[in-house]
Amino acid sequence: MKLKITDVRCQKGDAAFLLDDGKTSVLYDTGFGFTGYTVAENIKQCLGERPLDYIFLTHSHYDHALGSAYILRRYPNAKVVAGKYAADVFKRDGAKRTMKELDAKFAQKCGITDYEFLGDELKVDIAVDDGDIVCAGNMEFRVISLPGHTRCCVGYYLEKEALLLSNETLGVYDGVKTIVPSCLVSYADTIASIEKVEKLNVAAIVAPHLGLLRKEQTLYFLENMKAATQNAARDLLDSIKSRCSDEEMIEQFKQKYWHGYIKEIYPEDAATLNTSIMIRLIRNELCCS
Repeated sequence: MKLKITDVRCQKGDAAFLLDDGKTSVLYDTGFGFTGYTVAENIKQCLGERPLDYIFLTHSHYDHALGSAYILRRYPNAKVVAGKYAADVFKRDGAKRTMKELDAKFAQKCGITDYEFLGDELKVDIAVDDGDIVCAGNMEFRVISLPGHTRCCVGYYLEKEALLLSNETLGVYDGVKTIVPSCLVSYADTIASIEKVEKLNVAAIVAPHLGLLRKEQTLYFLENMKAATQNAARDLLDSIKSRCSDEEMIEQFKQKYWHGYIKEIYPEDAATLNTSIMIRLIRNELCCS
């Protein structure tokens, strides 16, 4: 199979990559809402008059899923695939309000203050669970449930190509040596998800916010993703036991991880919020163990 993978993002922090075998096209994540139409234009540049056939969403966060509503305005026949839990999230008014606030906040930082919010148009056509098979033309993807970053996180495994469409439960990789742990709902689930991926035959990875990894990047990520999460948890646990304040721990975490490419794609307020959530998780899950 001759599979072409193209970065169709238009903004740092976006997550949108196009897979195309010449017959069937799959968009892996869709990025922000305010960039959705531009991502659709980038897809058009790749596909010409051919349709976009599928949209695969890894989870329900606004920077991965919200763009789908805008892209569907341009490609209304594309089938949206996502986890069953994500499909439920898209129905919640509170979740959509949060998406709107976060998307607008980041859009403003990028100089965009006026655009239509299409959160009410979010949908899932094919709701999947662990082990389900999604046939996209000749491409057969196995759904891998990978909770930890969110409850709804899934990956998509193209076994014939040993290709994994990853998600942030495994960590956010800068392409060099930094893997930022991103467990926001469960540390234990995060480790279990990582161990699930370790058992797969993976030769190539498409990573969120980064794209198709080179061979040496893939090997590094697979060999270090578990240790990165465990080391971060141990550091936070040691700081908690040393009675460091949350503010001190957040600053220590940011000094270790929030630099270089990670700083470019990871807004500081999001880094601060997510680190505070991780601190709560480690305190609740590991302090009494």
